[in-house]
Amino acid sequence: MILLTCAVERELAFWQSRPGVRRLITGVGPVEAACTVSAALARADYSLVVNAGIAGTLDDAIAIGEATIVGGERFEQTLENGRPIELPDGEPIVEGVFSDPALVARLNADGFPVVRGITVSRVTTTTETARRYARHGAQVESMEGFAVLRAAQLAGVPAIELRAISNRCGAPKRDWNFAAGFAGVERIVQALFARLEDGNAR
Repeated sequence: MILLTCAVERELAFWQSRPGVRRLITGVGPVEAACTVSAALARADYSLVVNAGIAGTLDDAIAIGEATIVGGERFEQTLENGRPIELPDGEPIVEGVFSDPALVARLNADGFPVVRGITVSRVTTTTETARRYARHGAQVESMEGFAVLRAAQLAGVPAIELRAISNRCGAPKRDWNFAAGFAGVERIVQALFARLEDGNAR
């Protein structure tokens, strides 16, 4: 069974129900995504988690409507000035998770670019913040990616994150083009499942 997730209904409005796939609307933001996906993984056995949806770009080279594979996702847990948090006894903080590398490679072979993502709890609307994320290597931002990938990682289930660009982050380029973003989501999700079905047939 595959768990196909998105934040809001419109992101997967094109999806037609099929055997072996459960669609889950997580709600917006990392807390909602972590809670709903963790609950789903606790209730049933899944072989794969797919997180799909729209995202903002921090990289001017990525066009509005472009569909991307998020190879690695970061969640910023630092001091406000960007320095690391020093926890008692050197306890580690998990700030990075990754999509399944084999699936990433298979989709990348179909021409979809692999990007680095950052999960945020509020949409970036200032150039200063957008540049700071970009300096740390982020190319796209979402509000659920890290939460979904981390929940799957803790459950021992492979996962992949797919994002299509709906807006540019940072003033004054933050206007959304939802139609282009949703169309990109459809392209890459359909491509992934075509790959999965092709692999199952061999």
